[in-house]
Amino acid sequence: MIKSLRWLPTRQYNDISLLAVRIISGGLMLTHGYPKYARLLEGNTSFADPIGLGEEFSLLLAVFAEFVCAILVVAGLLTRLSVIPLILTMIVAIFVVHIHDPMSQKELGIFYLFLYTMLLVKGPGKLSLDYLFFKKAKKSRK
Repeated sequence: MIKSLRWLPTRQYNDISLLAVRIISGGLMLTHGYPKYARLLEGNTSFADPIGLGEEFSLLLAVFAEFVCAILVVAGLLTRLSVIPLILTMIVAIFVVHIHDPMSQKELGIFYLFLYTMLLVKGPGKLSLDYLFFKKAKKSRK
């Protein structure tokens, strides 16, 4: 272990790592979600319809996942619930939109899928609004 970080308890490493994963994966997803959100606000609902739900509804789902849920992931609010739409979005991107593309076109989606699945399994950590609102509340009730 790095000597300069030995003063941190092991649990702190986990919480700091989860915070970094949340901020990076959610923040970078916002670069995909914000342009879609802006398009929706402008009234331009032309969008790909990869699973046959209609262009407008597909855009709404993409905005919800890539913008709204990404913000919730960064904040660590309702994190496990928020990563589910992001996981589904990445599955569609990898296995529907880019199914016939080379691996270089799928890499980013696979990486996001991995990060969001990890957050689903591990949770947001103590450095999150989930912990602040829900875990501490459970501890105070005991």
